[in-house]
Amino acid sequence: MTDIIIITLSTLGTLFILLAAIGVVKMPDLYLRISVTTKAATLGIGLILLASAFYFNDSAITARVLAIIVFMLLTAPVGAHMIGRASYFTGVKMWKKSKIDELEGQYDYKTHKLHSEDQRSRENEKIEGKTQKES
Repeated sequence: MTDIIIITLSTLGTLFILLAAIGVVKMPDLYLRISVTTKAATLGIGLILLASAFYFNDSAITARVLAIIVFMLLTAPVGAHMIGRASYFTGVKMWKKSKIDELEGQYDYKTHKLHSEDQRSRENEKIEGKTQKES
């Protein structure tokens, strides 16, 4: 029974890593590649690590495996977010068929500050209030 679990987990993990590799080649832009790679590779690595925990059947190894999985689940999305954010702010173009760019017009390239729509509208109100007082 344990052999079936090990084979299933390692096979599924390998398939997810294969899908991540195919996604890197097939996705049209950096942002989609980051998304595919982060999700599929993290799941694939986690499944292979679980298979190794079942294979060795030792509490010390299982604790290490679980710690690695938790570490991967915490760091992979943060790393992908930071890479995507840096790429966007340095001018890496999105795919031409992308429909929504939620950050468009929110980043000030001179001050390097990212504004929400609420902050932008408050700043515009302040500017309009100053120009009305001056006139």
